[in-house]
Amino acid sequence: MDYSKTNRLSRLTAILIQLQTKRIVTASELANKFDISKRTIYRDIKALEQSGVPVLTEEGKGYTLMDGYKVPPVMFTEKQANALILAEQLVLKNKDASFVKDYSEAIDKIKSILRYSAKDKANLLASRTQYNEVINQERNSNNLSDLQNALTNYNLVKIEYVNKEGAATKRLIEPFAILSGENWYLIAWCRLREEFRFFRLDRIQKAEILLENFEPYKMSLQEYFDKYH
Repeated sequence: MDYSKTNRLSRLTAILIQLQTKRIVTASELANKFDISKRTIYRDIKALEQSGVPVLTEEGKGYTLMDGYKVPPVMFTEKQANALILAEQLVLKNKDASFVKDYSEAIDKIKSILRYSAKDKANLLASRTQYNEVINQERNSNNLSDLQNALTNYNLVKIEYVNKEGAATKRLIEPFAILSGENWYLIAWCRLREEFRFFRLDRIQKAEILLENFEPYKMSLQEYFDKYH
C-alpha cells in the first residue's frame, strides 16, 4: 500500500472517530482539522458511506452517525493500556468523588474491550502499582513504560544503576511492582544481591528488556509488604 492510500485510510479512520465522538460534525470543521479541502471531505464521507458506515447528512448542520450505530472498538497496545492504568492510579487520588467514579467506570469500559491476555496484564499492573501524591514534586524517568511492559510480561531486565553514592553497577532484575512517592520506584528481585530491592527510576541510566522470562511471583503487593517489611 503506497503512502497516499495509507494516509487516506488513516484520515478516514480519524473522521470516523470524530463522527463517533461528536453529535454533529461539519465539513468545514473536518477540512480545517485535517488541513484539506471540503471537496476532499465530501469524497471521504462518500467513501465511508460506500463502505457501509451509516453517515447521515443534516441539511444546514453537518454529518452525524445513524443512532445506535457502533464503531468497532479501538484495540489498545499493551503500553497504551498500561499508561491508562497508571493514569487511573493518579485519578484515584483526586478528592472529587464523582470525577473518580466516572474515570473508574471509563477504565472498566476500556478494559472490557481489551483482548483477554491484555486484560489480564492490565489487571495485574493495576494490582502492582501504588501511587502516593506528593505536591510540587517532579518525577523524572525515561523507562516507566518499558518497565511496566516487562512487569506484565515477566521479562528479565538488564539495567545500569547508579546508587545515591554515585556508584554504578549492572544488574539483572525481575520487576515486581511500581510505586510512587517523592520519586518513581521499581520493586524488583535483584539477581546480583539475591533479594528484593527498591530501584529509583531516575537512577536507572539504561534499561534493556530481555527476551528471557522469569517465574511469576504468586503474591500481591500487600503480601509483599507483609512479608518483607
